[in-house]
Amino acid sequence: MWKSKRARILSTILASLVVVGGGYAFLSRRALSVNVAPVSENVPIRVFGLGTVEARVLSKIGFEVGAAIVELKADHGDIVKAGTVLARLHSKQQEAKVARAKAAVASAEMAVKKAEVNTGKARAILAQKLETNRRKQQLAGRQVTSPQVAEEAQRDEDVAKADVLVAENDVEVGKAQLADAQAQYAYEKIILDQHTLVAPFDALVIERHKELGTVIKAGDAIFTLVAADSIWALAYVDESRAGAIKEGQPAELRFRSLPNQVFPARVVRVGIESDRVSEERRVYVKCYVCPDRFHLGEQAEVLIHVATLDKARLVPEAAVSGFDGSRGTVWMVEDGRLKRRQVSFGYRTEDSRLQIVQGLPDGVAVVTDVTAALQEGRSARVVQEAKR
Repeated sequence: MWKSKRARILSTILASLVVVGGGYAFLSRRALSVNVAPVSENVPIRVFGLGTVEARVLSKIGFEVGAAIVELKADHGDIVKAGTVLARLHSKQQEAKVARAKAAVASAEMAVKKAEVNTGKARAILAQKLETNRRKQQLAGRQVTSPQVAEEAQRDEDVAKADVLVAENDVEVGKAQLADAQAQYAYEKIILDQHTLVAPFDALVIERHKELGTVIKAGDAIFTLVAADSIWALAYVDESRAGAIKEGQPAELRFRSLPNQVFPARVVRVGIESDRVSEERRVYVKCYVCPDRFHLGEQAEVLIHVATLDKARLVPEAAVSGFDGSRGTVWMVEDGRLKRRQVSFGYRTEDSRLQIVQGLPDGVAVVTDVTAALQEGRSARVVQEAKR
């Protein structure tokens, strides 16, 4: 009786194993339904970048001299034209220096005129002495006058010549002193002008750092200005996706404060130096039609259109194994059976699909959904193509 019971148990177990084995064999050998990548047309290739709103021209301006602020004519949000007076410093002391330098110029001019008059006088005296000496020498030659008188006449001529040289030198010294006084006057006027702060370009005032009465040092920032037409977005793009980006390519901008609006833009600069830590490239994008208001530092999303593929077979990056940036292995349906094949890739779409450019034979479909059921040589049936 015990033997018969044991035999029944063994036969039951054996039957179960046969059923399980048969079921496994059936499931593993039957054709597996798989999704494959279709041939897509007119596929836009866009590169995503995340960054912030910045200004190409941003200046913190201040005075080149130090003094107390006595006038402020601009504030946050004001639009100013180039040359507009923004602020002034206390300048009484410098105005006095300018007046003193101006008086020194006038004095030097008078000194030059006086020296020129003295030169004319010395030349007139010299002309007289020359004529007197000429006559005295003739008389002495005829022995009409004594040699002593002739010698005195020659001496007077030599003294007159020396006086002319001195007078001419006084003129040159006066002119040098006049040039020095004029230079000092110009210098003091420049310093006086530096007590007035003007806008260096057409700008928007985004911050005023000082208030009336503040005693500032030379170089202290008084205003921060930006050129309104220099606003752009600085986007950081992964180096692995930045190779196709070039200046002039079209782009789209979205601002965090305006998530439902898209602003057309273009790439105006690609940074020469990448970030060594984040391995990202700096790409600057300027919009054609920008928001009425901008906020520096606001987060911006950028999509840069780098190419359009007329026809392409795209496979999800998740369906590729061993991807190294240019090559990888994918599952294919070839002659009704599954195979693994290494292929080469080109562009990558913004939704992480890869363009197959080499290694794909004609009539072969690429599997887009990779599961544990995929096995080399197993029969497969394409039930639908993955649509994107």
